[in-house]
Amino acid sequence: MVNVMIVEDDPMVQEVNKSFLEKMEGFHLQFCSESGKTVLDKAMESPPDLILLDMFLPDISGLDVLQEIRQKELPSDVILITAARDAKTIQQVFRLGAVDYLVKPFRFNRFQQALENYKKMWMKLLWSQSLSQEDIDDWNKQKNNMKTDSPPKGLSEITLKQIYMALLDQQRPVTAEELAEKMGMARVTVRRYLEHLEKQERITVQIEYGKVGRPSHNYSV
Repeated sequence: MVNVMIVEDDPMVQEVNKSFLEKMEGFHLQFCSESGKTVLDKAMESPPDLILLDMFLPDISGLDVLQEIRQKELPSDVILITAARDAKTIQQVFRLGAVDYLVKPFRFNRFQQALENYKKMWMKLLWSQSLSQEDIDDWNKQKNNMKTDSPPKGLSEITLKQIYMALLDQQRPVTAEELAEKMGMARVTVRRYLEHLEKQERITVQIEYGKVGRPSHNYSV
């Protein structure tokens, strides 16, 4: 069993993370708290295999927690689960050795992918004295497999990334029409790319039904 600690100050998100973890085999919730300092104390007493760590905590930041874990050389891995999206923070997190980074909100299948990939490598490290290059390459391939397959014929990889990054910058779900206006692109073109991203499960869509006319499709990352 992979022993897991969850650090999350939002009670609703904490319950979601706990329920997601309960759906998965081979994982045990060792401890759960909204306090970074409390989890550090618990981890010092009994280091978990994996810590699911939020960035914005009421006492200290998740980045401080991660730095403490590394400074004290605790044998625990970390996956960040946070709304923080700025490039500098993400770069710092990976430099400190986080094994994955989940941006809120996310779907269960992304959570499942992160933890299953971690468990596969954890099992190999636990039971093997050494790993082959193939094992290491397989781990990196899985870790970086974020459903970034090449777009189908007629769609540009560059435009796909531009639309995804533009959607990432939005503070709320937006329609294809709103995003197209912000980007200066044709609504039909933007909608095609958004539909492709939604099929890849890289973005979510919320459908609002009004009293008159067609339902509104609102997209978000």
